[in-house]
Amino acid sequence: MKKLILTNGLIAGVLISVFTVCSIAYCYASGNFEGNMVLGYAAMILSFSFVFVGVKKFRDEQNDGTLTFGKGFITGLYISLIASSIYVLTWLIDYYFFIPDFLEKFSQQSLTKMKGSGASTSEISAAIEQMEGYKKMYASPLGVIFLTYMEILPVGLVVSLISALILKRK
Repeated sequence: MKKLILTNGLIAGVLISVFTVCSIAYCYASGNFEGNMVLGYAAMILSFSFVFVGVKKFRDEQNDGTLTFGKGFITGLYISLIASSIYVLTWLIDYYFFIPDFLEKFSQQSLTKMKGSGASTSEISAAIEQMEGYKKMYASPLGVIFLTYMEILPVGLVVSLISALILKRK
């Protein structure tokens, strides 16, 4: 079971990490961060398909074709934790060594877009306040780690939950 969890977690983590590095490089090269979030979450869901694969393999190959919801969810959770940890580590390396101005550039583009679309002063002020909160959290590596886990781990939890529900069998 450990090998199966590790293998699927590593594959999912490497997939989402490669996609993230490539998409951020594209954003920097094009100067456009728009639409990247939708693609990012789609890539997370695609990468977390290895949660489903891992839970199914566990059920079929290592658990005699049976699987309780709890065991399926825990298996998916471990795969998600490994994949998420690889993603977080990749983001830390990318952010601190290659794109330390990411948050500033992203904030500037978001505010420019809001102003161009005719957002009210109160909406812009609220967005500025929110971005300042993110900047404060990004001032510490622990803040970066927390925010990055909060970006990816909920997706892994949902996929783990759905996989366990679909694949449970007595």
